[in-house]
Amino acid sequence: MARRFIVEADGGSRGNPGPAGYGALVRDAETGETLAEVAEYLGTATNNVAEYKGLIAGLRAAYALDPAAEVRVRMDSKLVIEQMSGRWKIKHPDMRPLAAEAKGIVPPGQVTYEWIPREHNKHADRLANEAMDAGKRGERWQPKVPPGGTLAAGAPEAAAPADDTEAAAPADDTLAEPAATGAAPAVGWGPADLGTPATFVLLRHGETPLTPEKRFSGSGGTDPELSDVGRHQAERVAAALAARGTIQVVVASPLRRCRETAEVVARRLGLDVRVEEGLRETDFGAWEGLTFAEVKERHPDDLDAWLASTEVAPTGGGESFAAVTRRVALARDKLIARYPGRTVLLVTHVTPIKTLVRLALGAPPESLFRMELSAASLTAVAYYGDGNASLRLLNETAHLR
Repeated sequence: MARRFIVEADGGSRGNPGPAGYGALVRDAETGETLAEVAEYLGTATNNVAEYKGLIAGLRAAYALDPAAEVRVRMDSKLVIEQMSGRWKIKHPDMRPLAAEAKGIVPPGQVTYEWIPREHNKHADRLANEAMDAGKRGERWQPKVPPGGTLAAGAPEAAAPADDTEAAAPADDTLAEPAATGAAPAVGWGPADLGTPATFVLLRHGETPLTPEKRFSGSGGTDPELSDVGRHQAERVAAALAARGTIQVVVASPLRRCRETAEVVARRLGLDVRVEEGLRETDFGAWEGLTFAEVKERHPDDLDAWLASTEVAPTGGGESFAAVTRRVALARDKLIARYPGRTVLLVTHVTPIKTLVRLALGAPPESLFRMELSAASLTAVAYYGDGNASLRLLNETAHLR
């Protein structure tokens, strides 16, 4: 029997727009026990944006606890509840990407929404105000630690780095954020103590025999190895990353082409390769190994439906892009929590990289079809302590020329 969670979330802005923050918690629906608390200061934002950010944080915390759980969201925002329930249209352009992000976290059949009076949402409201108060002081909200206990699951500091011996991130003007020092005042749009972001350098694996033929190659096919060209590309990118000197951790998809690419780079950098299952490519089902033209000829209706909706999976038990988004977002959150402030090389595939870029930009799902990612290309995204992300590089291939 699936676990049942209650997510309570709230957001506020002192000025609307003004200094804003959100708070969210996850309860066990059976016992009422609080399983996770999250809160963040957002800088300047509106009430509605803060409320949506709280919803997103609460859903992510619930999904991290149990991806199969049934989730009931309770909020005092009539706007968010009615829009997420599909009864009200989302007219404001700032709300559409936030609603789309929220919808992509928990499968639609597992989540329901309920409006509650404000006095029944005091816990989430308190967390949001704590976050705003912390931001006003130039601090970051910290979860409360019960006597003799540990941080609540899902809190930003809950997952400690597995390897505390790694050095702090060195500065680099492209792939890493220079560490703040006491010698100069902080400059930026948010609080002064957000610190060094977690920076993900996203490397698409080198070529395989299927790459130049533009065949669907996901996690359900033959798991091809790198070609001679792909191995040469891996050596080139390894040399480029070694020259930059910023990578501290190497994490790879479990598929062979990514592990081979990662091993070449890690060997050059003197690092180990850690494997993250969530970074694997989409399972393209019966389309594995086929070209786009061959799929169009054999499965025309299925292909049209797949292109029209991220909820549709490829023929023959494949994986929808919506499912991939949930998996990749969960892996992203795990890695951010594990490697705060570090520069991490993620060796992965086209769909996971495009998904991380799309989520960082708050772009609509159809943007997945509007990005170009070459084999052995580099992309970089920085993730800050206030929950915001910054795209720093996309499809960089200068090291291959």
